[in-house]
Amino acid sequence: HRENNPLPFNVKHVQKMIKHTITLDYGVVTDISPDIKLTLHNAGHILGSAMCHFHIGDGAHNLLYTGDFKYERSRLLEPATTRFPRVESCIMESTYGGHEDVTPSRNNAEKELMKTIYKTLKRGGKVLVPVFAVGRAQELMIVLEEYMRHGMVDEVPIHLDGMIWEATAVHTARPEYLSKDLRDQIFHMGRNPFISESFNKVQNNAERKQIVEGEPSIILSTSGMMTGGNSVEYFKWLCEDKNNSIIFVGYQSEGSLGRKIQKGHKEIPLEDETGKKKIYNVKMDVKTIEGFSGHSNRRQLMEFAKRLHPRPDKIITCHGDPYKTVDLASSIHRSYKVETKTPLILEATRLQ
Repeated sequence: HRENNPLPFNVKHVQKMIKHTITLDYGVVTDISPDIKLTLHNAGHILGSAMCHFHIGDGAHNLLYTGDFKYERSRLLEPATTRFPRVESCIMESTYGGHEDVTPSRNNAEKELMKTIYKTLKRGGKVLVPVFAVGRAQELMIVLEEYMRHGMVDEVPIHLDGMIWEATAVHTARPEYLSKDLRDQIFHMGRNPFISESFNKVQNNAERKQIVEGEPSIILSTSGMMTGGNSVEYFKWLCEDKNNSIIFVGYQSEGSLGRKIQKGHKEIPLEDETGKKKIYNVKMDVKTIEGFSGHSNRRQLMEFAKRLHPRPDKIITCHGDPYKTVDLASSIHRSYKVETKTPLILEATRLQ
């Protein structure tokens, strides 16, 4: 824990919570109170992510709560659902709702990723990609496996560290939630990219040291923002060699180690292996590649609001920087003539 405070729960609490958890499939209508029915729909954000549709009363009001969603088909997942029986109000995220939040297409992002990897491997370096264990890691695994299989980049070991292997096993076990293209590969072509021989599960610290001292390779490691985990250890080992590269493919929160490196800080104070403070000089190539996010960008958010059927009477924007939520709400109102609102924290809003 970053503040060195004890966690407010332990393993027994988690186990007890799981015992009281009821899982629902997409499209199944469930009574959650005498007058509210819940139906989950694909959100396209990560495996199993869901938007919540609430049928309130005898159809008096229908509310869609999107949560995090991605309105774009990726290699891993289908895009978020936009068709519902009825929707009077919609509460939607606006993480990338600002007018400047225009990211490259997924295809261009992949090309930029492989270009950086190709250059790094050619000069004998290693590529470190800090990733979130669920979603981004599997997306990159699919891309890397395909490019190597087609000979578009040198075949080198791809090391998976942290919880990536375990999270990938869950994806393999639940192919019904994956994209149609990926399901076709697994079921009809007999090719599961997640079990390619290119991938190596890192077992211990001794193996990590062999990796950083060995031949050129690609390392996918948690945590994605480098707030802890083995991505930090790899960084300390690799950062002072100009032949190496670090590639950020996910959001880096303000104050995180990832954000500092991303901003171009050249001297990073961290604890060394003995626990003493040491200044690490960043000489490795630092690259940020947009386009792999599990959130919708500005264009996709606007397109989702446009394609939402039936069109709601009111759209409430949330989950974003204040100016982005207001910017998105204003744009939706101007473009689609829908009533919009961006509530303040703790502000109550009447839906009807």
